[in-house]
Amino acid sequence: MDRSSGADPELDISAGQKMLSAVSGSLLTSLLVTPLDVVRVRLQSQPNTPTFPRPSSSSIQSFSNIPSNIGVTACCREVFWVNNTSPVCLAAGPTLTTSVGSITTPTTSAAECAVDETRRKTYTSTFDGLRKIARNEGLSSLWRGLSPTLVMAIPANVIYFTGYDILRSSKRSPINRYVADGYAPLMAGSIARVAAASVISPIEMFRTRMQAAPSGTSGVGVFKETLVGVRKLVHAQGYTSLWRGLTLTMWRDVPFSGIYWWGYEAGRNRLRDLRYPSMEQEHALSAMRKDENHTATFVDSFVAGAVSGAAASIVTTPFDVGKTRRQVTGRDDQHVSKADKGALRPEERSMPRFLYHIWKEEGAAGLFRGWAARCLKVAPACAIMISSYEIGKKMAKNMNERRASGA
Repeated sequence: MDRSSGADPELDISAGQKMLSAVSGSLLTSLLVTPLDVVRVRLQSQPNTPTFPRPSSSSIQSFSNIPSNIGVTACCREVFWVNNTSPVCLAAGPTLTTSVGSITTPTTSAAECAVDETRRKTYTSTFDGLRKIARNEGLSSLWRGLSPTLVMAIPANVIYFTGYDILRSSKRSPINRYVADGYAPLMAGSIARVAAASVISPIEMFRTRMQAAPSGTSGVGVFKETLVGVRKLVHAQGYTSLWRGLTLTMWRDVPFSGIYWWGYEAGRNRLRDLRYPSMEQEHALSAMRKDENHTATFVDSFVAGAVSGAAASIVTTPFDVGKTRRQVTGRDDQHVSKADKGALRPEERSMPRFLYHIWKEEGAAGLFRGWAARCLKVAPACAIMISSYEIGKKMAKNMNERRASGA
């Protein structure tokens, strides 16, 4: 197929119009999929905790032997007894029993307090995370990190989509000169993603740390706490620490983009063949781009984007897990002893070694933790973003044609 014939329709659309299409798609996508991204980060960054059975009557008796200077369940004090600074907090029915010298044996509800609080902060699935975050932290917490998401998504998608179009449609692009047509989407998508990820990596790390912050703090408080944490990180490790996890981001995003664009264009070509079964490939492509209405453009791009995005997201989930854990590590570095700081933590190892550590400690389930949340987020995000972008370009092209015919 002649590349130039496939590139002509793109040349009618200016770079500014492509950027505007990318911005509109970014806004819509960020608003709709941020809750799923928050759950994904929580699932991937939480420790590998075991299940907690309900305590038996015999286990409750062991509370009577706990030393008086140990806070048995700080969670009870957090949830049920605000501003209570007692050294021990046991919720025993409607009353609170505390004593420095002795501890009254609590009822079953006292022991269940710690178990319930642990379950409240442990997410077992995507929908479990959505339900618990909304119920325990408020509905607005599902959009935590939306501001940095918008700040990140707009320039990232402008660079990403506009760069991809230039690499695919420009006659001066080296990809159109030296890369076979079947592999051109894979190469163009990978290169465009490298450029976009390098620019927005510091913003993404800030957003990830905000979304991984524990509950109990207001949105403004989380923002300030994250900002303070990032400042300490920069002061301790330099500005290059803002690109922490960039290598893992590349390992995730570069293959994702290559798989996504290759699958997207293959999917659209397949849908085109189904719509114009009797035409040759070149004539079908020309008819599709010239006569296709807005509805057909939206449906084809939405379906192809969703399917390709879902497949690419599942394949690259292990790298997403590694990136998330590496970026959220360090929030509590001030509590680490000097001896521990001298040891090399798993998150500080090379990417293959870190992922091997996760696999060795948690198995395949650890590497694919949060895959459902990631897939549920990425598939509609890709579908909405690419369909909005394609519709925006088509509207811009039609407007340019009307201006040219009226001139």
